[in-house]
Amino acid sequence: MTNNHNKVLYTGVTNDLIRRVYEHKEKLIEGFTKKYNVNKLVYYDIFTDATSAIAREKQIKAGSRQKKIDLINSINQEWRDLYESLL
Repeated sequence: MTNNHNKVLYTGVTNDLIRRVYEHKEKLIEGFTKKYNVNKLVYYDIFTDATSAIAREKQIKAGSRQKKIDLINSINQEWRDLYESLL
């Protein structure tokens, strides 16, 4: 996820992507995403088990900012908000 200016990058894991993105958009959760106005879903992966999802989250978080940008650009060059496509 990112903010409106695509300056901040946030990576997380959840068992309910629609609910979690909604919580970030509505600033219902205290912390990083609320502080930096992170409200735009620009990339996501789906896994069938939590272990794989957490491993992927750790892999993404360990990468450089440029690797994260490249990952987003590989599926979403316009950095459009993908949240609406989930509904």
